[in-house]
Order: sequence, then structure tokens, then C-alpha cells
Amino acid sequence: MNALRQAAPDLEIHLTPPTNPDHETRERPPLVFVHGAFAGAWCWQEYFVPYFSHKGYTTVAFSLRGHGASGGGACLDLASLADYADDLRFVLGTLDRPAVLIGHSMGGMVVQKYLETGTAAATVLMASVGPWGLLESSWHMMLANPGLMQGVSFMQAVGKPFINADVFHDALFASDVPPDRADRYYRQFQRESQRVIMDMTFWDVPRLPPREELPTLVMGAAEDAFIPRSMVRRTARYFGADPVIVPDMAHAMMLEENWRHAAEPILHWLVENGF
Repeated sequence: MNALRQAAPDLEIHLTPPTNPDHETRERPPLVFVHGAFAGAWCWQEYFVPYFSHKGYTTVAFSLRGHGASGGGACLDLASLADYADDLRFVLGTLDRPAVLIGHSMGGMVVQKYLETGTAAATVLMASVGPWGLLESSWHMMLANPGLMQGVSFMQAVGKPFINADVFHDALFASDVPPDRADRYYRQFQRESQRVIMDMTFWDVPRLPPREELPTLVMGAAEDAFIPRSMVRRTARYFGADPVIVPDMAHAMMLEENWRHAAEPILHWLVENGF
């Protein structure tokens, strides 16, 4: 498997220092945000990066290879889940201390894959693919929202121009996101690596538990069309955590109008655990 990995491309990395740093903030671990499928660093920069920087944390938002302004777009479909974990490992290597890893959706699976061999100060899994992979999520979509399943498949096959944006809007947001912002987000979404989708389905899901027990927060959204609450609860049990299900919120938790309802429990958990 290692021999098939791609060389690491140039990555888009945004490191934001805390607002008004003092001795206490300098002792806190940085927060490294790992985006989900079809997205990039931009999804964190809208609200979460300013919020947590204002709360005294150094934040790092980066785009996985082939996403956002990172290199590797021409070889996107060859990128593997292990490649994405290597991207995360590279970003962590630029920091001077262990970080709290915050992964959303596919990004949560990237975090889990990295933890097969790496370590961190703590992990936060937001609407994350569980350790068993995408099969449960795929069945959930086929039964509960076949139009969404078809839309995702079409976007992978032919791209966004042939997709009804309203299908994705209804799946990503439970709150009244203004049309101009929703359209801006939609324009930034992109295709995902076909190999990574296969890896997350059954080819290369994390085979081993993390090397060490880490403080872990597992969070889901009550109206999530992609990651059902049953998957959130199973993932929480796997990591020995209590699940947090945020009401009135769908999959794109960090971009909802009520995004603070996801950010504040994370902040509370960080403080409660001494981070």
C-alpha cells in the first residue's frame, strides 16, 4: 500500500494566531481543522477560525491535496485515504507541540486513519464517518434521501453543472442560510477522490484502534442527511465518549446560521479537559 502513495504536493495551510495572546494562550495546543469531502480550508475560515482564534487558540485550517488551493488536483482520483493522512501528518510536523485534531465528515476519517500511527493532544469528530466506513451512511442516504444519493453520484461522475443545487442546500443546512452565502459555498464545493470514497467504504478503513487513548469528543447533527445519529452514537461508543447531538442542525455544521451551537460545545469541552 505504501508504494502506491503519491508524493505530497504543496498544501494550502492557514495558521492563525490567537487574538491578544498572553501566557495562558501560548500554553494551549493548536487546533488543526480537517475538512470533509468536496470542501477545503475555506469551510473553517468562515466562522470557526475567527471564533476559536478570538477565544485564545492558534488555529490551522488546511486543504487536503487536490482541494482548495492545494496542489494535486490533476491526480485527485489517485489520492488515497492514506495520502490524506500523510497530508495531516505533514501539517502537524510544522507545529511545535501536539495539536487537537478537529475533523468533519470525511475529515474525521482522515483523523482516524492518521491515528493508526500518529498521535495528538485530543480529537474532535464532527458529523464524522465512523471507524467502520461509509456503508452505513450510504444505506441511510439510499433509504432516507435517494435524491441526495443520486446527486452525489452525479457530481462525482459529471461535475456540478448538471446538479440541482437545491438538493445539496437542503441536505447540508437545517437553518435559513441566505441564498447568496449558500450559492458561494456551493460554488466552492468540488469533486472528491474516487479512490478515497472506495477506501472509506471498505478498501482501507482504519484497521486498528488509535495507538493510545485520547480525549475525544464525538458530535453529530440531529438533521444530518449524510451521517445518521446511529453512526454518531456507535462512533462515540468506540472511542469511549459521550455523543453530543446538536439539534436544528444538518451536516455542514460549521456553516449553518446557528454555527455557534456546534462551536460552543467544542469550546466548553476543550476548557473542561484543560486545553
